[in-house]
Amino acid sequence: MKQLPVLFLLAGSAILLNACIQSNGNPVTTTDGDQLPPVETRKANADYKPAFTGQTRISGAKTTTAYKVDKIGDKLGQPWAVVPLPDGQLLLTFKKGYMQIHTTDGALVKKITGFPQVDDKGQGGMLDVTPDPAYSTNKTIYWSYSETSGNGNLMAVAKGQLNEKNGTVDNPVVIFRATPALKSVLHFGSRLLFDKSGYLFVSTGERSISEGRAQAQLLSSGLGKIFRITKDGKPAPGNPFAKQAGAIPEIYAYGIRNCQSLDIHPVTGDLWEAEFGPRGGDELNIIKAGKNYGWPVITYGIEYSGQQVGEALQQKAGMEQPVYYWDPTLSPSGMTFYKSKDIPEWENNLFIGGLSGQHIARLIIKNNKITGEERLLVDKNERFRDVAFYKGMLFAVTDGGSLYRVSKK
Repeated sequence: MKQLPVLFLLAGSAILLNACIQSNGNPVTTTDGDQLPPVETRKANADYKPAFTGQTRISGAKTTTAYKVDKIGDKLGQPWAVVPLPDGQLLLTFKKGYMQIHTTDGALVKKITGFPQVDDKGQGGMLDVTPDPAYSTNKTIYWSYSETSGNGNLMAVAKGQLNEKNGTVDNPVVIFRATPALKSVLHFGSRLLFDKSGYLFVSTGERSISEGRAQAQLLSSGLGKIFRITKDGKPAPGNPFAKQAGAIPEIYAYGIRNCQSLDIHPVTGDLWEAEFGPRGGDELNIIKAGKNYGWPVITYGIEYSGQQVGEALQQKAGMEQPVYYWDPTLSPSGMTFYKSKDIPEWENNLFIGGLSGQHIARLIIKNNKITGEERLLVDKNERFRDVAFYKGMLFAVTDGGSLYRVSKK
């Protein structure tokens, strides 16, 4: 739809507002956002106090640059991840155990099959995918999925070669499993992300049930962890617990509840992570090697029943504080940094897909602190499962089977 600029001059304020009609017909009002109230107005689940000013409910923000939102895919099934490939195409994973290649305009190029069997009950199924740093020459991809194991299941990571012509993955092989297997259909994690050294970060959940929850604090368990592994699934050199007796050497950080969000800050190189809290207390963290992120000992959330979690602690020595947290909830799934100047004010901002939050959260970061928050695509009323960046554009998939593209107008 053609843009319809409307100018308002507010007496005594010298603030210029520009309302742009987006391609979907929804008006977006813009301002500099410095004095906007927090975007969250609901009552918190708990009356816990933040550890520092700005740790939650920071000032709101509004994008001033005109942008457009295009729905380029509809009723696609149950997508879990959208990942740009080096050749300019998008690779989508689907809960039922297959992938699809799409163009950046949304057109289906090829369905990819031939993957190991997934256990798609509950929150399980085909999960994340990432291309090898040398994908352009070796066509190798890595993916995570829930796998049946004995009487239970677990999160596994596999690799293989993407054969676009035949619509298959060739030579699939499992390279890593987050043990032990448990009887649960919840909290598998997981996101996959290569670091600059070519090692693979893998996140996993603690499977939600009490047996797994306690293991988030155990270095002998693969539940509730961030791992760092080689392309063959071995411990990456320099991992913090490699020489500690009884510890799983692939572990990079621990005390994680259920992480579906990972990305590396384009300027600082820090690993950022978001994870689900219980009822409230969703967290955004900067992940450092060897650190303990507290679950289930400390949290800003409460049990779904309304009871306190453990001793109702929010701080404890030796356990890391989140950079930011949400209460009631965002339900953070996939996230990405905006690595472009196309929309200038978005440069190096963080965008997180919200499931029960039903929006994409835009977070402004300065000196590793959140200084502003905006809610995008609220009008879509969709659960945003993943968000990816490619050449100045954001791509997002939803649990309802939609594929969105957000770009400069």
